[in-house]
Amino acid sequence: MLDRHRGQVWAAVAVVLALLPASRTAAAEAAAPAVMQPAQMVAMASVANPRLSPDGRRLVHEQTRADWQANRIITDLWIVDLASGQTRPLTRGKGSAGEAAWSADGRWIAYMSDAGEKDGRQLVVLPAEGGEPVTLTSAPSGVTAFRWSPDGKSIAYLAAGERPARLTVRDKALGGFRIVRGDHVPVQVWLADVSAALSGANPAPPPRALTPADGPSVTSLDFAPDGQRIAFAAQATPELATGETSEIYTVAVAGGPVQQLTRGGGPNTQPLWSPDGSWIAFATVDGARNSFFANHRLARVPATGGAMSVLTTGFDEDANPVAWHADGLYFSARAGTQAGLWRIAPDSGAISRVDLGPASIATGFSRSADGSALAFVGSAANQVPEIMLVTGGQTRSLTHMADQWQGRPRSQREVISWTSADGTRIEGILQKPADYDPARRYPLMVIIHGGPTGIDLPDVRPDRYYPAEWFVARGALVLRPNYRGSAGYGAKFRALNYRNLGLGDHQDVIAGVDMLVRQGHVDPARVASMGWSQGGYISAFNTTYSTRFKAVSVGAGISDWLTYYANTDITPFTRQYLGATPWRDPDIYRRTSPITYVNKAQTPTLIQHGSNDARVPIANAYELRLALEDRGVPVKMVVYDGFGHAINKPRQMVAVLAENMAWFGHHIWGDPLPADLDPGLPAYATPEPDKDKTP
Repeated sequence: MLDRHRGQVWAAVAVVLALLPASRTAAAEAAAPAVMQPAQMVAMASVANPRLSPDGRRLVHEQTRADWQANRIITDLWIVDLASGQTRPLTRGKGSAGEAAWSADGRWIAYMSDAGEKDGRQLVVLPAEGGEPVTLTSAPSGVTAFRWSPDGKSIAYLAAGERPARLTVRDKALGGFRIVRGDHVPVQVWLADVSAALSGANPAPPPRALTPADGPSVTSLDFAPDGQRIAFAAQATPELATGETSEIYTVAVAGGPVQQLTRGGGPNTQPLWSPDGSWIAFATVDGARNSFFANHRLARVPATGGAMSVLTTGFDEDANPVAWHADGLYFSARAGTQAGLWRIAPDSGAISRVDLGPASIATGFSRSADGSALAFVGSAANQVPEIMLVTGGQTRSLTHMADQWQGRPRSQREVISWTSADGTRIEGILQKPADYDPARRYPLMVIIHGGPTGIDLPDVRPDRYYPAEWFVARGALVLRPNYRGSAGYGAKFRALNYRNLGLGDHQDVIAGVDMLVRQGHVDPARVASMGWSQGGYISAFNTTYSTRFKAVSVGAGISDWLTYYANTDITPFTRQYLGATPWRDPDIYRRTSPITYVNKAQTPTLIQHGSNDARVPIANAYELRLALEDRGVPVKMVVYDGFGHAINKPRQMVAVLAENMAWFGHHIWGDPLPADLDPGLPAYATPEPDKDKTP
């Protein structure tokens, strides 16, 4: 599979060599031919979402590739014959295809595609043996989710309807504008007649809405086993800020009124029908006050209505519903630096972990209809995630993503732990060079994950924003702390940064740094901090609150919680973590904001931010930049125009990596700091001029 990308990968090397500083240390020059460079990191393929056919004989999964000319990360579907091991691409176009699902008879694969569609992803059905795809939808804002009916004759999907006529009339009369927290177009449940569309009926009957255009906005759905009803979760509006209002409902496929099954105590989300159709399971916070960091538990409610019962009260982590089979209700969860699959017997409450063999880190589960095969994305410490299959008690890999690392040095990852200032036990991932010498003092690069309920794991994934492997190849250690609030360690640990954001997180990071310094592994004069989102916030805190770091990089980070609260698209996040609004308790917003401590800042800081970031609005970046500039602190701010919270196009991803390489190359290793990055894009990455318009 990798051969067809090889020319692209080698050509990408030229992009990066031009991005790096002209003068480099001898060690870096010696490592350069083998060490993974930014464009190669971005070009690395990854796999996701395996889906077994009902008979367990075939599997479809997603695989990424970088399209440099289109400047997109494309996701293709690949299909595997499990008996022969033969693999072939199912889709291979200019657009991405994903979220594949098999029809009950295994003849068709439905998926969502953005190929050639300006209005978001649309629903496509393709013969599993190959052939012409049939596009089923033309939703104005795209399709967000779908499910096959049990008989394979129809598909229910989620999409917003047409913009209301009153708004169109208003625009024509008064000009275009929008009302904040208003003008919502809710996502509805729609039903498409697949049989008619695939038979070539012309015209095929249009999809029909099963939920009202003025009702709550739907986020997930599931068919009843008999195909007569659909369960769905819906919230007050499409805005993320109203997520806590999510409830569970049902509606008949034949049409009729919507029945609400849950009331309050949520968000209540991700419904799943029991095999006999008598129950609906779902995820809930069970009335917890702070849903952003409370345990998400599994519950069930009678499908005809009634009292709900919580099933996983004794399981101290988020339980994410996966599937409900005759032998139990399956859910995925984190367990420290591991991830796996669990099964609960709903009547007795007995919980057991599913044996996945050597895969201690597993996600994205799919099971054959008879339960004889289980597929997932699996890995372990120092392994690359692969599509894996369990049959007959044996686990085997179906993909070979690790081949991309052949011939290149790779750091060794280990899980370490330390005690923070208040006695809290913290874990983290330490990356070391293969020739690590415990008697030597290394520079330390601290890479901080987002969330805060994210987590770093010890498996091997391509570097995106921060070039960890490049750091290690240049003679550094990399520490990835799972600071308080990280997932995998239970509800109490996730709540430890309640009204303690930044302050407690900083203590956790500093305690890890101090431990490595005391052990003699780290040069205290060459320690750096970096991170994106919440990791960017903690890095901004490290810049202003501390003088311990030689250099810092802040990616899409919060600098002022008041600025953040007033502008973000998830306002409940701040109210929950800080326990108040800024109007009622301005002091907690002041104490936990990096900008409060800027008058003692002196650490050179790189700031990177998307111009259209709704999650962490860019005002946070401008505020930090100006404050540091006024203080005379070396600062550079890079704005990625048109991007939101994530930088997700390959050329700009290369730029993000290269900026961090240049910044830390200068401040940690003494490389000259370039005035600007010269991309030096080769011909393959530059679109040819329009011949009709060329003189």
